[in-house]
Amino acid sequence: MARKSPLDNPENAAHAWARYRQIMKLLMAVTIATVTVALGLLYAFNGMVSVHYFIAVALGIAFTMLLSGGLMGLAFLSNGTGHDDAVDNRLPSADELFGGKDRD
Repeated sequence: MARKSPLDNPENAAHAWARYRQIMKLLMAVTIATVTVALGLLYAFNGMVSVHYFIAVALGIAFTMLLSGGLMGLAFLSNGTGHDDAVDNRLPSADELFGGKDRD
């Protein structure tokens, strides 16, 4: 039977999610700065190529940074709160899954 998760406690969950939101705000600020610098460098070295090029670069960088940072933040949140320890990872043996084989 699975143990109770520390995130079931409303106080622990509120603290953990507040910390996660704080990390995401910092990540958003870093992402905006990175996109700004990248677009500035592209403009400095290439000039005005196409507005679609700059939009694609900005969206690509922002999406990649926010998605990877958000998923990594969730992994750290899950591990840091002890939620991972509450998961039951015991797998059944092959005999339990497929039944015992009679040997002749």
